[in-house]
Amino acid sequence: MQNQKSINPNWTIAWGPAARSHAVTWETPGFAIIGAEPTFSPTQRFVLVGDCSFDRTLLLKQQTDTDGLTDLAIVGKLWETSGTETLSLLEGQFALAVWDREEKTLCLGRDRVGAKTLYYTRTGTTRWIAPRLRSLNPYHDRTLDLVALRDYLCCAFVPGSQTLWEAVRELRPGSFLYLPDVKAQRYWQPQEQIANADRPLAWHSQRVRSLLEQLVQEALPAGEPVAAYLSGGIDSSCVTAIAARLHDRPVHTFSMHFGAQYPSEIEFANIVAAHCGTEHHILEVSPKQIWELLPETLAAMDDPVGEGLTVPNLLLGRSAKQFADVVLNGEGGDPCFGGPKNKPMLLNSLYGSIQGKPDAIAAYLTSFQKCYVDLPRLLKPEVWNQVKDAPSVFAEELEQTETTFLNRLMRLNIEYKGADYILTKVNNLTAAAGLKARSPLFDARMVALSLQIPPEYKLSGAQEKAVLKAAVADLLPDVIINRPKSGMVMSMQQWFLRDWQRQARSLLLNRRAAIAPYLDRALIDEWLNYRGEVFPRYGLKLWLLVTLEIWLQVNRR
Repeated sequence: MQNQKSINPNWTIAWGPAARSHAVTWETPGFAIIGAEPTFSPTQRFVLVGDCSFDRTLLLKQQTDTDGLTDLAIVGKLWETSGTETLSLLEGQFALAVWDREEKTLCLGRDRVGAKTLYYTRTGTTRWIAPRLRSLNPYHDRTLDLVALRDYLCCAFVPGSQTLWEAVRELRPGSFLYLPDVKAQRYWQPQEQIANADRPLAWHSQRVRSLLEQLVQEALPAGEPVAAYLSGGIDSSCVTAIAARLHDRPVHTFSMHFGAQYPSEIEFANIVAAHCGTEHHILEVSPKQIWELLPETLAAMDDPVGEGLTVPNLLLGRSAKQFADVVLNGEGGDPCFGGPKNKPMLLNSLYGSIQGKPDAIAAYLTSFQKCYVDLPRLLKPEVWNQVKDAPSVFAEELEQTETTFLNRLMRLNIEYKGADYILTKVNNLTAAAGLKARSPLFDARMVALSLQIPPEYKLSGAQEKAVLKAAVADLLPDVIINRPKSGMVMSMQQWFLRDWQRQARSLLLNRRAAIAPYLDRALIDEWLNYRGEVFPRYGLKLWLLVTLEIWLQVNRR
Protein backbone atom coordinates (compact mmCIF):
# COMPACT_ATOMS: atom_id res chain seq x y z
CA MET A 1 0.00 0.00 0.00
CA GLN A 2 1.24 3.46 -0.91
CA ASN A 3 1.95 5.58 2.14
CA GLN A 4 1.87 9.34 2.53
CA LYS A 5 5.60 9.70 1.92
CA SER A 6 5.37 8.09 -1.52
CA ILE A 7 2.90 10.63 -2.92
CA ASN A 8 4.53 12.58 -5.73
CA PRO A 9 4.68 15.57 -5.54
CA ASN A 10 4.14 15.75 -1.78
CA TRP A 11 4.28 19.38 -0.64
CA THR A 12 1.56 21.10 1.34
CA ILE A 13 0.91 24.74 2.22
CA ALA A 14 -0.80 26.09 5.32
CA TRP A 15 -2.34 29.56 4.98
CA GLY A 16 -4.03 31.49 7.76
CA PRO A 17 -3.44 32.84 11.27
CA ALA A 18 -2.59 29.41 12.69
CA ALA A 19 -0.51 28.25 9.74
CA ARG A 20 2.00 26.03 11.50
CA SER A 21 3.06 22.40 11.34
CA HIS A 22 5.61 20.22 13.06
CA ALA A 23 7.05 19.25 9.66
CA VAL A 24 7.44 22.77 8.28
CA THR A 25 10.32 23.47 5.87
CA TRP A 26 9.76 27.24 5.69
CA GLU A 27 7.36 29.57 7.45
CA THR A 28 6.45 33.16 8.19
CA PRO A 29 3.41 34.44 10.11
CA GLY A 30 0.29 33.31 8.25
CA PHE A 31 2.07 31.03 5.77
CA ALA A 32 3.98 27.74 6.00
CA ILE A 33 5.41 25.25 3.52
CA ILE A 34 5.65 21.56 4.34
CA GLY A 35 7.68 19.11 2.27
CA ALA A 36 9.37 21.49 -0.17
CA GLU A 37 11.94 24.25 -0.18
CA PRO A 38 10.71 27.69 -1.26
CA THR A 39 11.87 29.62 -4.31
CA PHE A 40 12.21 33.39 -3.89
CA SER A 41 11.75 36.11 -6.48
CA PRO A 42 14.81 38.34 -7.10
CA THR A 43 13.68 40.98 -4.56
CA GLN A 44 12.61 38.26 -2.08
CA ARG A 45 9.08 39.72 -2.06
CA PHE A 46 7.42 36.61 -3.52
CA VAL A 47 7.77 33.09 -2.15
CA LEU A 48 6.92 30.31 -4.59
CA VAL A 49 6.31 26.59 -4.37
CA GLY A 50 4.97 24.44 -7.17
CA ASP A 51 4.99 21.51 -9.54
CA CYS A 52 6.14 22.98 -12.85
CA SER A 53 7.42 21.88 -16.23
CA PHE A 54 7.06 24.37 -19.04
CA ASP A 55 8.74 25.15 -22.34
CA ARG A 56 11.20 28.00 -22.89
CA THR A 57 9.13 29.45 -25.72
CA LEU A 58 10.13 32.44 -27.82
CA LEU A 59 7.43 34.53 -26.12
CA LEU A 60 8.79 33.62 -22.69
CA LYS A 61 12.36 34.45 -23.69
CA GLN A 62 11.20 37.82 -25.01
CA GLN A 63 9.86 38.64 -21.55
CA THR A 64 12.93 37.71 -19.50
CA ASP A 65 16.29 35.98 -19.60
CA THR A 66 15.53 32.35 -18.72
CA ASP A 67 19.08 30.98 -18.96
CA GLY A 68 20.16 29.01 -15.91
CA LEU A 69 16.88 29.55 -14.04
CA THR A 70 14.57 26.87 -12.73
CA ASP A 71 10.93 27.00 -13.80
CA LEU A 72 9.86 28.45 -10.44
CA ALA A 73 12.65 31.03 -10.54
CA ILE A 74 11.38 32.18 -13.94
CA VAL A 75 7.87 32.54 -12.51
CA GLY A 76 9.22 34.52 -9.55
CA LYS A 77 11.15 36.88 -11.79
CA LEU A 78 8.15 37.53 -14.04
CA TRP A 79 5.70 37.82 -11.14
CA GLU A 80 7.48 40.92 -9.84
CA THR A 81 6.53 42.88 -12.96
CA SER A 82 3.49 41.05 -14.34
CA GLY A 83 1.67 39.41 -11.42
CA THR A 84 -1.00 36.94 -12.56
CA GLU A 85 -0.41 37.91 -16.21
CA THR A 86 2.69 35.71 -15.83
CA LEU A 87 0.43 32.65 -16.12
CA SER A 88 -0.50 33.59 -19.70
CA LEU A 89 3.19 33.51 -20.69
CA LEU A 90 3.76 29.92 -19.57
CA GLU A 91 3.30 26.99 -21.98
CA GLY A 92 3.36 23.60 -20.31
CA GLN A 93 2.34 21.94 -17.07
CA PHE A 94 2.18 23.71 -13.74
CA ALA A 95 0.40 24.05 -10.42
CA LEU A 96 1.88 26.71 -8.19
CA ALA A 97 1.36 28.97 -5.19
CA VAL A 98 2.77 32.49 -4.82
CA TRP A 99 2.92 34.16 -1.40
CA ASP A 100 3.26 37.95 -1.38
CA ARG A 101 5.22 38.86 1.75
CA GLU A 102 4.23 42.54 1.54
CA GLU A 103 0.51 42.22 0.85
CA LYS A 104 0.15 38.98 2.85
CA THR A 105 -1.81 37.38 0.00
CA LEU A 106 -1.63 33.88 -1.47
CA CYS A 107 -2.33 33.23 -5.16
CA LEU A 108 -2.86 29.75 -6.63
CA GLY A 109 -2.46 29.08 -10.36
CA ARG A 110 -2.93 26.09 -12.66
CA ASP A 111 -1.95 25.39 -16.26
CA ARG A 112 -4.38 25.81 -19.14
CA VAL A 113 -5.51 22.24 -19.77
CA GLY A 114 -5.06 20.85 -16.26
CA ALA A 115 -2.08 18.54 -16.66
CA LYS A 116 -1.13 19.40 -13.06
CA THR A 117 -3.62 19.51 -10.19
CA LEU A 118 -4.06 21.79 -7.21
CA TYR A 119 -6.47 21.29 -4.28
CA TYR A 120 -7.43 23.42 -1.30
CA THR A 121 -9.62 23.13 1.78
CA ARG A 122 -12.44 25.66 1.75
CA THR A 123 -13.37 26.08 5.40
CA GLY A 124 -11.65 26.98 8.67
CA THR A 125 -9.28 29.72 9.72
CA THR A 126 -6.34 27.78 8.27
CA ARG A 127 -6.58 26.64 4.64
CA TRP A 128 -4.48 23.80 3.34
CA ILE A 129 -3.26 23.56 -0.25
CA ALA A 130 -1.56 20.68 -2.07
CA PRO A 131 -1.03 19.36 -5.62
CA ARG A 132 -2.38 15.95 -4.56
CA LEU A 133 -5.77 15.43 -2.95
CA ARG A 134 -4.50 12.66 -0.69
CA SER A 135 -1.91 14.99 0.84
CA LEU A 136 -4.80 16.96 2.38
CA ASN A 137 -6.40 13.96 4.12
CA PRO A 138 -4.94 14.84 7.56
CA TYR A 139 -6.38 18.36 7.39
CA HIS A 140 -10.14 17.92 6.77
CA ASP A 141 -13.02 15.72 7.80
CA ARG A 142 -14.13 12.92 5.48
CA THR A 143 -17.71 13.97 4.81
CA LEU A 144 -18.71 12.92 1.30
CA ASP A 145 -19.91 15.52 -1.20
CA LEU A 146 -23.16 13.89 -2.33
CA VAL A 147 -23.42 15.84 -5.61
CA ALA A 148 -19.87 14.78 -6.47
CA LEU A 149 -20.88 11.19 -5.66
CA ARG A 150 -23.86 11.48 -8.02
CA ASP A 151 -21.65 12.86 -10.79
CA TYR A 152 -19.00 10.17 -10.30
CA LEU A 153 -21.67 7.49 -10.74
CA CYS A 154 -22.71 9.16 -14.00
CA CYS A 155 -19.27 9.83 -15.49
CA ALA A 156 -16.76 7.49 -13.77
CA PHE A 157 -14.85 10.60 -12.66
CA VAL A 158 -15.64 13.68 -10.56
CA PRO A 159 -16.13 16.69 -12.89
CA GLY A 160 -15.55 20.34 -12.08
CA SER A 161 -14.15 22.04 -9.00
CA GLN A 162 -15.87 19.61 -6.61
CA THR A 163 -14.09 16.59 -5.14
CA LEU A 164 -15.60 13.62 -3.34
CA TRP A 165 -14.77 15.43 -0.09
CA GLU A 166 -17.19 18.19 0.84
CA ALA A 167 -14.39 20.18 2.49
CA VAL A 168 -12.00 20.22 -0.50
CA ARG A 169 -12.14 21.93 -3.87
CA GLU A 170 -9.94 21.74 -6.96
CA LEU A 171 -8.63 24.78 -8.80
CA ARG A 172 -9.90 24.57 -12.37
CA PRO A 173 -7.53 24.60 -15.38
CA GLY A 174 -6.59 27.98 -16.78
CA SER A 175 -7.51 29.65 -13.48
CA PHE A 176 -6.00 31.53 -10.57
CA LEU A 177 -7.43 32.11 -7.12
CA TYR A 178 -6.52 34.59 -4.38
CA LEU A 179 -7.44 33.10 -1.02
CA PRO A 180 -9.81 33.53 0.74
CA ASP A 181 -11.88 34.25 -2.41
CA VAL A 182 -14.30 31.48 -3.27
CA LYS A 183 -14.50 32.19 -7.00
CA ALA A 184 -11.45 31.65 -9.20
CA GLN A 185 -10.70 33.85 -12.20
CA ARG A 186 -9.98 32.46 -15.65
CA TYR A 187 -6.88 33.63 -17.49
CA TRP A 188 -7.49 31.15 -20.33
CA GLN A 189 -10.19 28.80 -21.52
CA PRO A 190 -10.80 26.91 -24.75
CA GLN A 191 -12.86 29.03 -27.12
CA GLU A 192 -14.29 28.29 -30.53
CA GLN A 193 -12.59 30.70 -32.93
CA ILE A 194 -13.14 29.14 -36.34
CA ALA A 195 -10.65 30.65 -38.79
CA ASN A 196 -9.98 30.20 -42.50
CA ALA A 197 -13.20 28.25 -43.02
CA ASP A 198 -12.78 28.70 -46.77
CA ARG A 199 -9.47 26.80 -46.74
CA PRO A 200 -9.44 23.11 -47.72
CA LEU A 201 -8.83 20.17 -45.40
CA ALA A 202 -5.23 19.86 -46.62
CA TRP A 203 -4.42 23.41 -45.47
CA HIS A 204 -5.77 22.83 -41.97
CA SER A 205 -4.10 19.41 -41.72
CA GLN A 206 -0.71 20.94 -42.54
CA ARG A 207 -1.10 23.36 -39.62
CA VAL A 208 -1.90 20.43 -37.33
CA ARG A 209 1.13 18.52 -38.60
CA SER A 210 3.49 21.45 -38.13
CA LEU A 211 2.36 22.11 -34.56
CA LEU A 212 2.37 18.41 -33.65
CA GLU A 213 5.98 18.07 -34.81
CA GLN A 214 6.92 21.11 -32.72
CA LEU A 215 5.20 19.76 -29.60
CA VAL A 216 6.69 16.28 -29.92
CA GLN A 217 10.14 17.80 -30.43
CA GLU A 218 9.74 19.90 -27.27
CA ALA A 219 8.73 16.79 -25.31
CA LEU A 220 11.74 14.67 -26.34
CA PRO A 221 14.47 14.40 -23.67
CA ALA A 222 17.75 15.57 -25.17
CA GLY A 223 20.36 12.84 -25.37
CA GLU A 224 18.20 10.22 -23.64
CA PRO A 225 15.88 7.42 -24.77
CA VAL A 226 12.16 8.11 -24.71
CA ALA A 227 9.17 5.82 -24.11
CA ALA A 228 5.77 5.96 -25.79
CA TYR A 229 2.51 4.20 -25.05
CA LEU A 230 1.29 2.60 -28.28
CA SER A 231 -2.23 1.21 -28.61
CA GLY A 232 -2.25 0.97 -32.40
CA GLY A 233 -4.89 3.71 -32.71
CA ILE A 234 -4.29 6.85 -34.74
CA ASP A 235 -3.47 9.10 -31.77
CA SER A 236 -0.67 7.13 -30.12
CA SER A 237 0.58 5.95 -33.51
CA CYS A 238 1.11 9.43 -34.95
CA VAL A 239 2.92 10.64 -31.79
CA THR A 240 5.15 7.54 -31.94
CA ALA A 241 5.87 8.01 -35.65
CA ILE A 242 6.93 11.64 -35.23
CA ALA A 243 9.05 10.83 -32.18
CA ALA A 244 10.82 8.06 -34.09
CA ARG A 245 11.58 10.49 -36.93
CA LEU A 246 12.80 13.34 -34.74
CA HIS A 247 14.63 11.63 -31.88
CA ASP A 248 18.29 10.67 -32.11
CA ARG A 249 18.05 8.13 -29.29
CA PRO A 250 16.06 4.88 -28.97
CA VAL A 251 12.27 5.09 -28.86
CA HIS A 252 10.76 2.35 -26.69
CA THR A 253 7.07 1.61 -27.30
CA PHE A 254 4.78 -0.19 -24.87
CA SER A 255 1.55 -2.03 -25.58
CA MET A 256 -0.63 -4.31 -23.48
CA HIS A 257 -3.26 -7.00 -23.80
CA PHE A 258 -5.21 -9.26 -21.44
CA GLY A 259 -4.40 -12.68 -22.86
CA ALA A 260 -4.70 -14.45 -26.18
CA GLN A 261 -8.35 -15.39 -25.49
CA TYR A 262 -9.44 -11.74 -25.40
CA PRO A 263 -9.78 -9.22 -28.26
CA SER A 264 -6.86 -6.80 -28.50
CA GLU A 265 -5.21 -4.25 -30.79
CA ILE A 266 -1.75 -5.78 -30.46
CA GLU A 267 -1.55 -6.61 -34.16
CA PHE A 268 -1.97 -2.92 -35.03
CA ALA A 269 0.52 -1.79 -32.39
CA ASN A 270 3.00 -4.32 -33.81
CA ILE A 271 2.49 -2.91 -37.32
CA VAL A 272 3.22 0.64 -36.13
CA ALA A 273 6.24 -0.40 -34.07
CA ALA A 274 7.75 -2.27 -37.01
CA HIS A 275 6.96 0.57 -39.41
CA CYS A 276 8.59 3.16 -37.13
CA GLY A 277 11.52 1.00 -36.05
CA THR A 278 10.90 1.30 -32.32
CA GLU A 279 12.05 -1.09 -29.62
CA HIS A 280 8.70 -2.62 -28.84
CA HIS A 281 7.59 -4.16 -25.53
CA ILE A 282 4.31 -6.04 -24.98
CA LEU A 283 2.83 -6.45 -21.51
CA GLU A 284 0.20 -9.06 -20.67
CA VAL A 285 -2.04 -8.04 -17.76
CA SER A 286 -4.23 -10.59 -15.99
CA PRO A 287 -7.58 -10.04 -14.22
CA LYS A 288 -5.88 -11.23 -11.02
CA GLN A 289 -3.26 -8.47 -11.28
CA ILE A 290 -5.93 -5.86 -11.94
CA TRP A 291 -7.91 -6.77 -8.82
CA GLU A 292 -4.90 -7.10 -6.55
CA LEU A 293 -3.25 -3.84 -7.62
CA LEU A 294 -6.39 -1.70 -7.52
CA PRO A 295 -5.85 -0.41 -3.93
CA GLU A 296 -2.27 0.60 -4.70
CA THR A 297 -3.36 2.22 -7.97
CA LEU A 298 -6.16 4.21 -6.35
CA ALA A 299 -3.77 5.39 -3.64
CA ALA A 300 -1.78 6.98 -6.47
CA MET A 301 -4.88 8.75 -7.82
CA ASP A 302 -6.67 11.85 -6.57
CA ASP A 303 -10.45 11.56 -7.01
CA PRO A 304 -11.31 8.03 -8.22
CA VAL A 305 -11.45 7.16 -11.92
CA GLY A 306 -13.84 4.25 -12.37
CA GLU A 307 -12.63 2.83 -15.65
CA GLY A 308 -10.67 -0.34 -16.05
CA LEU A 309 -7.41 0.89 -17.54
CA THR A 310 -6.10 2.48 -14.34
CA VAL A 311 -4.18 -0.56 -13.13
CA PRO A 312 -2.84 -1.43 -16.62
CA ASN A 313 -1.65 2.17 -16.97
CA LEU A 314 0.36 1.85 -13.74
CA LEU A 315 1.89 -1.42 -14.94
CA LEU A 316 2.75 0.09 -18.32
CA GLY A 317 4.45 2.96 -16.53
CA ARG A 318 6.55 0.62 -14.44
CA SER A 319 7.64 -1.23 -17.58
CA ALA A 320 8.51 2.01 -19.36
CA LYS A 321 10.51 3.28 -16.39
CA GLN A 322 13.03 0.50 -16.95
CA PHE A 323 14.05 2.16 -20.21
CA ALA A 324 13.27 5.89 -20.00
CA ASP A 325 12.32 8.79 -17.73
CA VAL A 326 9.88 10.46 -20.13
CA VAL A 327 6.89 8.76 -21.73
CA LEU A 328 4.80 10.12 -24.61
CA ASN A 329 1.14 9.29 -25.08
CA GLY A 330 -1.65 9.96 -27.57
CA GLU A 331 -4.13 11.38 -25.08
CA GLY A 332 -6.13 14.28 -26.51
CA GLY A 333 -6.92 13.05 -29.99
CA ASP A 334 -10.56 12.27 -29.22
CA PRO A 335 -11.53 15.43 -27.31
CA CYS A 336 -9.61 17.78 -29.64
CA PHE A 337 -10.43 16.26 -33.02
CA GLY A 338 -13.92 14.78 -32.71
CA GLY A 339 -13.58 11.16 -31.63
CA PRO A 340 -16.39 8.62 -32.09
CA LYS A 341 -17.90 9.08 -28.62
CA ASN A 342 -19.35 12.40 -29.81
CA LYS A 343 -21.69 10.64 -32.25
CA PRO A 344 -24.49 9.74 -29.78
CA MET A 345 -24.68 13.37 -28.69
CA LEU A 346 -24.74 14.61 -32.28
CA LEU A 347 -27.62 12.26 -33.05
CA ASN A 348 -29.46 13.57 -30.00
CA SER A 349 -29.03 17.14 -31.22
CA LEU A 350 -30.49 16.18 -34.59
CA TYR A 351 -33.31 13.86 -33.62
CA GLY A 352 -33.99 14.53 -29.96
CA SER A 353 -34.08 11.95 -27.22
CA ILE A 354 -35.91 8.63 -27.37
CA GLN A 355 -38.87 10.30 -25.66
CA GLY A 356 -39.18 12.72 -28.56
CA LYS A 357 -37.75 15.87 -26.99
CA PRO A 358 -34.08 16.91 -26.87
CA ASP A 359 -32.56 16.84 -23.40
CA ALA A 360 -28.92 17.70 -23.82
CA ILE A 361 -27.90 17.04 -20.21
CA ALA A 362 -29.68 13.67 -20.01
CA ALA A 363 -28.26 12.67 -23.39
CA TYR A 364 -24.74 13.68 -22.40
CA LEU A 365 -24.83 11.79 -19.10
CA THR A 366 -26.43 8.77 -20.76
CA SER A 367 -23.67 8.74 -23.39
CA PHE A 368 -21.14 7.81 -20.68
CA GLN A 369 -23.00 4.47 -20.37
CA LYS A 370 -22.48 4.31 -16.62
CA CYS A 371 -25.13 4.70 -13.89
CA TYR A 372 -27.08 7.83 -14.86
CA VAL A 373 -30.32 5.97 -15.62
CA ASP A 374 -29.94 3.90 -12.43
CA LEU A 375 -29.55 6.80 -9.99
CA PRO A 376 -33.15 6.85 -8.63
CA ARG A 377 -32.71 3.23 -7.55
CA LEU A 378 -28.98 3.06 -6.94
CA LEU A 379 -28.85 5.98 -4.52
CA LYS A 380 -30.73 5.54 -1.27
CA PRO A 381 -33.94 7.65 -1.21
CA GLU A 382 -32.62 10.17 1.32
CA VAL A 383 -29.47 10.65 -0.78
CA TRP A 384 -31.35 10.84 -4.09
CA ASN A 385 -33.70 13.50 -2.69
CA GLN A 386 -30.71 15.66 -1.73
CA VAL A 387 -29.01 15.54 -5.14
CA LYS A 388 -31.65 14.97 -7.81
CA ASP A 389 -32.31 18.68 -8.41
CA ALA A 390 -28.72 19.92 -7.98
CA PRO A 391 -27.57 21.53 -11.25
CA SER A 392 -25.12 19.72 -13.50
CA VAL A 393 -21.65 21.15 -14.00
CA PHE A 394 -22.21 20.51 -17.73
CA ALA A 395 -25.42 22.55 -18.00
CA GLU A 396 -23.98 25.96 -18.87
CA GLU A 397 -21.94 24.63 -21.79
CA LEU A 398 -24.63 22.31 -23.17
CA GLU A 399 -27.42 24.86 -23.00
CA GLN A 400 -25.66 27.78 -24.69
CA THR A 401 -26.12 28.13 -28.44
CA GLU A 402 -23.39 30.54 -29.54
CA THR A 403 -20.92 27.75 -30.43
CA THR A 404 -21.30 24.94 -32.97
CA PHE A 405 -22.60 21.81 -31.26
CA LEU A 406 -19.55 19.64 -31.98
CA ASN A 407 -17.21 22.29 -30.60
CA ARG A 408 -19.39 22.60 -27.49
CA LEU A 409 -18.95 18.87 -26.97
CA MET A 410 -15.22 19.20 -27.55
CA ARG A 411 -14.96 22.03 -25.03
CA LEU A 412 -16.80 19.88 -22.49
CA ASN A 413 -14.47 16.98 -23.16
CA ILE A 414 -11.39 19.21 -22.93
CA GLU A 415 -12.50 21.02 -19.77
CA TYR A 416 -13.84 18.04 -17.83
CA LYS A 417 -12.82 14.68 -19.33
CA GLY A 418 -9.39 16.09 -20.03
CA ALA A 419 -8.63 17.78 -16.72
CA ASP A 420 -10.59 15.53 -14.38
CA TYR A 421 -10.02 12.15 -15.99
CA ILE A 422 -7.63 11.76 -18.92
CA LEU A 423 -4.68 13.95 -17.94
CA THR A 424 -4.90 13.44 -14.19
CA LYS A 425 -5.08 9.67 -14.64
CA VAL A 426 -2.11 9.38 -16.97
CA ASN A 427 0.01 11.96 -15.12
CA ASN A 428 -0.63 10.60 -11.63
CA LEU A 429 0.00 7.00 -12.62
CA THR A 430 3.16 7.78 -14.60
CA ALA A 431 4.40 9.86 -11.65
CA ALA A 432 3.70 6.88 -9.38
CA ALA A 433 6.00 4.87 -11.66
CA GLY A 434 8.69 7.57 -11.51
CA LEU A 435 8.04 8.86 -15.04
CA LYS A 436 7.21 12.22 -16.60
CA ALA A 437 4.22 12.09 -18.94
CA ARG A 438 3.98 14.22 -22.08
CA SER A 439 0.74 14.56 -24.10
CA PRO A 440 1.47 16.52 -27.30
CA LEU A 441 -2.09 16.18 -28.61
CA PHE A 442 -3.42 17.66 -25.37
CA ASP A 443 -1.09 20.65 -25.21
CA ALA A 444 -2.98 23.95 -24.81
CA ARG A 445 -1.60 25.14 -28.16
CA MET A 446 -3.07 22.09 -29.90
CA VAL A 447 -6.36 22.58 -28.08
CA ALA A 448 -6.53 26.19 -29.28
CA LEU A 449 -5.71 25.18 -32.86
CA SER A 450 -8.31 22.41 -32.86
CA LEU A 451 -11.03 24.94 -32.00
CA GLN A 452 -10.05 27.07 -35.00
CA ILE A 453 -10.69 24.19 -37.42
CA PRO A 454 -14.16 23.95 -39.02
CA PRO A 455 -16.14 21.14 -37.33
CA GLU A 456 -16.76 19.33 -40.64
CA TYR A 457 -13.00 18.67 -40.86
CA LYS A 458 -13.03 16.87 -37.49
CA LEU A 459 -16.08 14.62 -37.43
CA SER A 460 -16.76 14.36 -41.15
CA GLY A 461 -19.79 12.16 -41.79
CA ALA A 462 -18.86 8.68 -40.60
CA GLN A 463 -15.14 9.53 -40.41
CA GLU A 464 -13.88 10.86 -37.10
CA LYS A 465 -10.69 12.93 -36.68
CA ALA A 466 -10.48 13.60 -40.43
CA VAL A 467 -8.05 16.52 -40.12
CA LEU A 468 -5.69 14.62 -37.82
CA LYS A 469 -5.68 11.60 -40.12
CA ALA A 470 -4.90 13.80 -43.10
CA ALA A 471 -2.10 15.48 -41.13
CA VAL A 472 -0.22 12.22 -40.56
CA ALA A 473 -1.31 10.13 -43.55
CA ASP A 474 2.24 9.97 -44.93
CA LEU A 475 3.68 8.74 -41.61
CA LEU A 476 1.69 5.55 -41.09
CA PRO A 477 0.40 2.55 -43.02
CA ASP A 478 -3.07 2.91 -44.52
CA VAL A 479 -4.41 0.13 -42.30
CA ILE A 480 -3.70 2.34 -39.28
CA ILE A 481 -4.99 5.59 -40.78
CA ASN A 482 -8.31 4.27 -42.03
CA ARG A 483 -9.34 1.56 -39.62
CA PRO A 484 -12.28 2.32 -37.32
CA LYS A 485 -11.45 3.00 -33.68
CA SER A 486 -12.13 0.01 -31.46
CA GLY A 487 -10.33 0.99 -28.27
CA MET A 488 -8.96 -1.27 -25.57
CA VAL A 489 -11.54 -3.97 -24.85
CA MET A 490 -11.75 -5.11 -21.23
CA SER A 491 -13.96 -8.11 -20.52
CA MET A 492 -15.41 -6.76 -17.28
CA GLN A 493 -18.59 -8.76 -17.64
CA GLN A 494 -16.73 -12.04 -17.93
CA TRP A 495 -14.18 -11.19 -15.23
CA PHE A 496 -16.86 -10.41 -12.65
CA LEU A 497 -18.55 -13.72 -13.44
CA ARG A 498 -15.44 -15.87 -13.56
CA ASP A 499 -12.64 -14.15 -11.60
CA TRP A 500 -14.01 -11.53 -9.23
CA GLN A 501 -17.47 -12.71 -8.14
CA ARG A 502 -16.59 -13.75 -4.59
CA GLN A 503 -14.36 -10.76 -3.89
CA ALA A 504 -16.88 -8.31 -5.34
CA ARG A 505 -19.75 -9.70 -3.24
CA SER A 506 -17.66 -9.53 -0.08
CA LEU A 507 -16.55 -5.98 -0.88
CA LEU A 508 -19.80 -4.39 -2.07
CA LEU A 509 -22.44 -6.20 0.01
CA ASN A 510 -20.65 -5.95 3.33
CA ARG A 511 -22.91 -4.02 5.71
CA ARG A 512 -19.87 -2.10 6.94
CA ALA A 513 -18.81 -1.12 3.40
CA ALA A 514 -17.94 2.55 2.92
CA ILE A 515 -20.64 2.83 0.22
CA ALA A 516 -23.34 1.23 2.42
CA PRO A 517 -24.79 4.53 3.74
CA TYR A 518 -25.33 5.85 0.21
CA LEU A 519 -26.16 3.03 -2.23
CA ASP A 520 -28.98 0.50 -2.46
CA ARG A 521 -27.70 -2.94 -1.52
CA ALA A 522 -30.56 -4.80 -3.27
CA LEU A 523 -29.77 -3.31 -6.68
CA ILE A 524 -26.06 -4.11 -6.32
CA ASP A 525 -27.04 -7.67 -5.45
CA GLU A 526 -29.13 -7.82 -8.65
CA TRP A 527 -26.15 -6.67 -10.68
CA LEU A 528 -23.86 -9.22 -9.07
CA ASN A 529 -26.41 -11.90 -10.03
CA TYR A 530 -26.79 -10.41 -13.53
CA ARG A 531 -30.54 -9.87 -13.27
CA GLY A 532 -32.59 -7.15 -14.88
CA GLU A 533 -31.68 -5.44 -18.14
CA VAL A 534 -31.95 -7.14 -21.52
CA PHE A 535 -28.62 -5.65 -22.61
CA PRO A 536 -26.71 -5.45 -19.33
CA ARG A 537 -23.51 -3.49 -18.77
CA TYR A 538 -23.18 -4.83 -15.27
CA GLY A 539 -19.44 -5.37 -15.54
CA LEU A 540 -18.74 -1.67 -16.13
CA LYS A 541 -21.18 -0.60 -13.40
CA LEU A 542 -19.78 -3.03 -10.87
CA TRP A 543 -16.24 -1.86 -11.62
CA LEU A 544 -17.39 1.71 -11.00
CA LEU A 545 -18.65 0.67 -7.55
CA VAL A 546 -15.61 -1.47 -6.72
CA THR A 547 -13.36 1.48 -7.56
CA LEU A 548 -15.42 3.80 -5.37
CA GLU A 549 -15.45 1.41 -2.40
CA ILE A 550 -11.71 0.75 -2.50
CA TRP A 551 -10.92 4.45 -3.00
CA LEU A 552 -12.99 5.31 0.08
CA GLN A 553 -11.28 2.60 2.11
CA VAL A 554 -7.81 3.75 1.04
CA ASN A 555 -8.53 7.40 1.79
CA ARG A 556 -10.39 6.97 5.07
CA ARG A 557 -7.56 5.16 6.80
